[in-house]
Amino acid sequence: MFANVDWADIGKATIDTLLMLGGSMVLTVILGVPLGVLLYLSGKGRLAANPVLNAVLSFVVNVLRSVPFIILLIVMLPVTVLLVGTSLGVAGAIPPLVVGAAPFYARLVETALREVDKGVVEATQAMGGSTFQIVTRTLLPEAMPGIIAGATVTAIALVSYTAMAGVVGAGGLGDLAIRFGYQRFQTDVMAVTVVLLLILVQILQMIGDRLVAKVSHR
Repeated sequence: MFANVDWADIGKATIDTLLMLGGSMVLTVILGVPLGVLLYLSGKGRLAANPVLNAVLSFVVNVLRSVPFIILLIVMLPVTVLLVGTSLGVAGAIPPLVVGAAPFYARLVETALREVDKGVVEATQAMGGSTFQIVTRTLLPEAMPGIIAGATVTAIALVSYTAMAGVVGAGGLGDLAIRFGYQRFQTDVMAVTVVLLLILVQILQMIGDRLVAKVSHR
């Protein structure tokens, strides 16, 4: 039934996918959270309202979010080579993955911060809290369930991005699906890669749901 499936290749591709997902997700959170906080703080009527900064950040975020990821992969090839020395493999996939996901996650972080009760923020201000203290001790803790839920959505989007990265030789399950499942019509290889990606998505969603529930009950 799985005559064309090389399980060693499947195992290596799975590890490559996990490495791409893990590396890009860490960098996405590191960049996305501060960017989301800046978008929130610089908005109209916020703690550090700055229309010019907000307009610039919003424009950049919206542009990056609107570019289809497959196009972004190709456009970023020279930049990727400049940053990591190659456009192939796991290392070559991470820069475009981060550029594609960080703006998306930043918007989700901004949305989560907007949902924080204004009364809680005003109470912290009334006690003399600085902007930094309000962000770190009030806004982020209160918005944590939404931030984690956003991270879950972003991680699942990154799974599909890693699959598309196989088009430019990034490796992983997407690369196997394209080279063997699509180009060589080996449907058993395609089926295995699809099932593994589905399992990965289910695991990510389960972990995200549990973390949100845990944070929400504090």
